[in-house]
Amino acid sequence: MMTAVAIYLGIVLVMSLACFVAYGWDKRSAANGSRRVPEQTLHIVALLGGWPGALLGQRHFRHKTKKLSFLI
Repeated sequence: MMTAVAIYLGIVLVMSLACFVAYGWDKRSAANGSRRVPEQTLHIVALLGGWPGALLGQRHFRHKTKKLSFLI
């Protein structure tokens, strides 16, 4: 049982880090006018366990916080 919990927490940690980096990458790309990270990719990574990183990335980078269609 503890091994399953450790694996789950490891997955959440890795996916959260990936999601946080993706939000930072997308914010930088938006500022530079270069190719963006698709919103669908951000959603998928968040749903695969990266939701804590998504929340932290949104707040830290102040990114994707006002677009209602994305938040829904």
